[in-house]
Amino acid sequence: MRTIATLHLMIGLPCSGKTTLARELEKKYSALRLTPDEWHIPLYGHDLDEKEHEARHDLVECMLWDLAARVLVLGVDVILDFGCWARNERDDFRSRAAELGADFKIHFLDVSEEELLERLAARNAQLPKNTFRIPEEKLKEWILLFEAPSQDELK
Repeated sequence: MRTIATLHLMIGLPCSGKTTLARELEKKYSALRLTPDEWHIPLYGHDLDEKEHEARHDLVECMLWDLAARVLVLGVDVILDFGCWARNERDDFRSRAAELGADFKIHFLDVSEEELLERLAARNAQLPKNTFRIPEEKLKEWILLFEAPSQDELK
């Protein structure tokens, strides 16, 4: 009998703790964790300010989804540490999981702007490997773009 795998989707802004929680879930569920920055930076470097960054990042995420889909079909949980700032992205991944016969779970890290900015300053001061240095102004822009999940999404 085939095991039903779960697609775990990490939701939150940079510095909200997504990757830290994703690492914990990876161990808890013996899951494959896919964090785009850990793939993007070795391939393209710290290109956040380059015009090609978004296209490159989208390509990395597409390739990681292909890997995730195969692993889910094999019955292994997957943790997508993508952030998924918009509801339409989250709905898309929920549908993709359903098409594969996988369960779906959102892990939302709701952190105040003040806390995000404090964490960003600490992170930028001692930048972990395969992590982008993010200017404070950029994070403030992203905070305005972020669409928090509604209660019905979190069920």
